[in-house]
Amino acid sequence: MDRRKSLKALVVGTVSTGVLLDACKPGDKQADGKTAADVKDDKAPAGRMKEEIEIDKALQTNKFFTAEELATITVLCDIIIPKDDVSGSASDAKVPEFIDHIITEMDEHQTPLRGGLRWLDLQCFNRYNNAFKNCTQQQQIEIVDQIAYPKKAKPEMAQGVAFFSLVRNLTATGFYTSEIGTKDVGYMGNVPNNWNGVPDDVLKQYGLAYTEKELKECVSFT
Repeated sequence: MDRRKSLKALVVGTVSTGVLLDACKPGDKQADGKTAADVKDDKAPAGRMKEEIEIDKALQTNKFFTAEELATITVLCDIIIPKDDVSGSASDAKVPEFIDHIITEMDEHQTPLRGGLRWLDLQCFNRYNNAFKNCTQQQQIEIVDQIAYPKKAKPEMAQGVAFFSLVRNLTATGFYTSEIGTKDVGYMGNVPNNWNGVPDDVLKQYGLAYTEKELKECVSFT
């Protein structure tokens, strides 16, 4: 949800103190005309406004890409982040679905993405007489190699370079904010532990060392 929609939800949901107090009474009607029992029957999460729930439902059901476009995005995502011995691929982490979901809000990227998909298919039809998703893996890599490295790309491939860079950025964002991606980089988040201090090799690299006082009072070695 972008800021404008968040603010709109807050404004629409603003009611007087009296109404709020009345709404807290069991069986009394809410501002939208429903009783507390009705809200419970709707399985509305506690603390969520009706407008927020409606926006969430719309975001879950609204899709930007067609099935054909999403299939192409999936191939590209898995070329960018393939499955390996450490973790699953971008599609295993549901990155294509992430991109489709986020693009419904990031409308500034909709035309570049859809135009880029058309450009990619046109290039493949001219070269291989096939849409990108239907090309062989070797053919797909051949065309990707021409747009994946901006400094090496030919001027006439500029649109493809911009398109692929956008897909790569979205893929990396989607993957490394997923459960698979965070495990891939060993991210643990905020967990309780003992801090063993800055590693010795890092201290030596910068010509630093702990004082006796710091070792005694600030660092807990395990």
